[in-house]
Amino acid sequence: MNSGVSRVCRTKAQAKRLYDRISRFYDFFAFPEGRYRDRALELLDIRRGETVLEIGFGTGRALVKMAELVEDEGRVYGIDISSGMLEVSRERLKKAGLLERAELYCGDASRLPYENEKFDAVFMSFTLELFDTPQIPEILAEIKRVLKPGGRLGVVSMSKEDGGLLVRTYEWLHGKFPQYLDCRPIYLAEVVKNTGFVVVREEKGRIFGLPIEIVIALKPGRNVYGEGHH
Repeated sequence: MNSGVSRVCRTKAQAKRLYDRISRFYDFFAFPEGRYRDRALELLDIRRGETVLEIGFGTGRALVKMAELVEDEGRVYGIDISSGMLEVSRERLKKAGLLERAELYCGDASRLPYENEKFDAVFMSFTLELFDTPQIPEILAEIKRVLKPGGRLGVVSMSKEDGGLLVRTYEWLHGKFPQYLDCRPIYLAEVVKNTGFVVVREEKGRIFGLPIEIVIALKPGRNVYGEGHH
């Protein structure tokens, strides 16, 4: 990954404790992210009958949408480090009447508990940038392993591409208060390409002035992205 990206100092155990603690009111803080999460899901073009995975599903808002899209013929999987987030997501899926379409797992994304070439699509929203810099290519390699040939990856992340004074200030604050500012900007498209994916769509936006990037990419193989996609 391009140099100059801030490092993540906390341990996985510290991250788990944080998200367990805030799981019940996380939606209040994450509300601005919803617009970009929903747009990325639209671009990912999840279809009926597909088998899909979300890494870092949080409170389950995307899981519900994904479960609606795959319908009864499909299956949604989710993995998150926080058992508190898992319980909130399970409740949300149950309330929506979609729990039977989903299988949730509390665990580490660096070692996905799924067989090779299982998924049609994998989704991550404001999650990849939580991992330390050396871990990000490892996470993407695991995603590549579990995706089918031609499978789709959708990622939403804070972006360092359009960095300016605001980004540098945020990175300084992230270094000083990582327990409160857990995300940090990364070169998203670059690291996805460097892991061997083919980037087919990029969109950019901002939250409170900070740059956000959406990347849709394919695992090399049969290209199914264009079929029925708008």
